[in-house]
Amino acid sequence: MNKTRSKTMFSIISISVILGSLFFVLPVISEAQKEEKTFVTHSGRVVTTSGEILDPLYTSTTLEFDPMEFLRDFNYGRVSELPDGTILREYTIIAEDDGIMEVSPGVFYNVWTFNGTVPGPTIRATEGDLVRIKFINNGEKEHTMHFHGIHEAHMDGVFEPVGPGGGKFVYEFRAGPVGVHPYHCHIMPLEEHIVHGLYGVYIVDPKEGRAPADEMVMVLNSLDTDFDTENNFYAANTIPFYYQHHPIQISTGDLIRVYVVNMVEFDPINNFHLHGNLYRYNPTGTDTDSFYTDMITLSQTERGIMEFSYDYPGKYLFHAHKVEFSEKGWVGLFLVDGEPLAETIGSINYGN
Repeated sequence: MNKTRSKTMFSIISISVILGSLFFVLPVISEAQKEEKTFVTHSGRVVTTSGEILDPLYTSTTLEFDPMEFLRDFNYGRVSELPDGTILREYTIIAEDDGIMEVSPGVFYNVWTFNGTVPGPTIRATEGDLVRIKFINNGEKEHTMHFHGIHEAHMDGVFEPVGPGGGKFVYEFRAGPVGVHPYHCHIMPLEEHIVHGLYGVYIVDPKEGRAPADEMVMVLNSLDTDFDTENNFYAANTIPFYYQHHPIQISTGDLIRVYVVNMVEFDPINNFHLHGNLYRYNPTGTDTDSFYTDMITLSQTERGIMEFSYDYPGKYLFHAHKVEFSEKGWVGLFLVDGEPLAETIGSINYGN
């Protein structure tokens, strides 16, 4: 009897020791097996968690975007000639609203995209061309494309919502007027569709062309990453501070032409200041009138064409002169190489 009791007690103690060990070991194993996942909730908030995902809107890989590549990338479409001699330019634009972009180190944002980027592709045509946009909505929400410019009412992208999950619509109009114009989704609530990234640039060149230049597109935009209708980041071409850490390389004497479009939401104004230089600025780019300045102020969707060249090599800032914007990312550098093209102050004998 005593031997039986001893065996029973020994078994109970052994089981207790094993269970006690598991109590301390299992949490460690559980911690080691946790894997963080990023997903977007139905309210639009981006969440990273190692817990169980019961009802996510979606999970997605991070989209890649290169602001330096976007800077000089122009989409001229698929070009053909109609029997009457008209140039036809055809484009395919796909809208999606389930992307995640790492907009700043460790900051992930739910971007809504045209052709997978924010901003969308820069569409370019010549005045009088026939522009045909084959629009496909692969998103979960209704979307459209509204082009600033001249076109018929049923091509305005306002009263013809394109349904989600593969809805299609063909926009067709004559390119005009000459200048630089934005395009964007026009579904209500409009600010939601714009602030998430559904916008881009539409350039119409004059038939006679413009002087040869190093041409660039800068979309001034902002990001409300905590969804409180106040912007947390500002940028030229989406990524805060990008052109400060990756200066834009140009050469002395080169004509630089910048198509600048302000798409900042929630703030009534934005501006563009160039250091060590002034530029000719043509509002909207629709005529030949321009003025000479180093700073312009822009309201939402206001735009124009800047032209300038540098006489002296070196590093030159460009940024918003609204300091809050520049300190939150809207700042960059031109790195100018080459020989000085004008007499420098150091070579001038000024006297006493």
